[in-house]
Amino acid sequence: MELSNSTKPIVTEIVLLGFSHLLQLQKPLFFLFLVMYILTLLGNTLVILVIRIDQRLHTPMYYFLKNLSWLEIIITTTVTPKMLTLLISKDNTISLSACALQGYVYFVAGSTEVLLLAAMSVDRFVAICIPLRYTAIMNSRVCLLMVLSCWLCSFFSISASTLLKAGLPVCGPNVIDHFFCDSGPMLEMICADIHFLQALDLTVSCFMLLISVAVTIVSYICIIVTVMRMPSARGRKKAFGTCTSHITVASLYYGSSIFIYIKPAGSSSMEFNKIATVFNTVVTPVLNPIIYSFRNKTVKDAVRDALQRVQVSLRKEA
Repeated sequence: MELSNSTKPIVTEIVLLGFSHLLQLQKPLFFLFLVMYILTLLGNTLVILVIRIDQRLHTPMYYFLKNLSWLEIIITTTVTPKMLTLLISKDNTISLSACALQGYVYFVAGSTEVLLLAAMSVDRFVAICIPLRYTAIMNSRVCLLMVLSCWLCSFFSISASTLLKAGLPVCGPNVIDHFFCDSGPMLEMICADIHFLQALDLTVSCFMLLISVAVTIVSYICIIVTVMRMPSARGRKKAFGTCTSHITVASLYYGSSIFIYIKPAGSSSMEFNKIATVFNTVVTPVLNPIIYSFRNKTVKDAVRDALQRVQVSLRKEA
């Protein structure tokens, strides 16, 4: 810390407590999270590459899935490396600027993912409820605009809040009982009236999450009504089969995010917040390729064909 002219300490470094209270579990947690992080990078990278090289996967659903995989890589890479460092190193500090950057990237990517999940539910609605016009409605230009809209909406919403905080003095205490630079504890370090900023953060969280949840719920109500009207049991099973992966992923992410960010202050302990954040930043990213892709026959066929092409190339070189 440094002292300002008014003798108030000015924070230049943040102390992240992480899982310091779980001394005997730190090494097992380190290896567990490290393995999950590596699997997340490998799984999501494989999804991106397979979707890019296989023509069968050049459809709107897989275009959105490719963007979702990019977001999972960004989110987990923003948080997990520092969390791993906290588990094996005695150095539990991070500079104020690095802390602010980590929180900014995490919330921009996280907000984008929330909106993208809503866009994916709209894609499923059009595919099932308006199948004859699906290709015309969900063309490449519309898909690109939907993804850009998710990014831009998140960027401007989070940037506005970040800019308002940027010029305010930070005077501590400089200890955060978390493994990353969450917005709530960061606000508590500002030595100024933060009521407006707290209300703004809650408003942004409510807007992003509740609008996305509402779009998803309405989309799936329409899907259920349409599917139940189908005369063929096989057709109903196939239609629901294209939606189960998205519903699973969306439920996991929406549920944990609402638990963390849309609740009265002090309504849950920081330990529960840590568990929910681990779920969002470590567990969900490693599960997504399994839930959304590798249970899908088209994706499995594409992966198998890609691996066969690699084997043929290696044999030729040998």
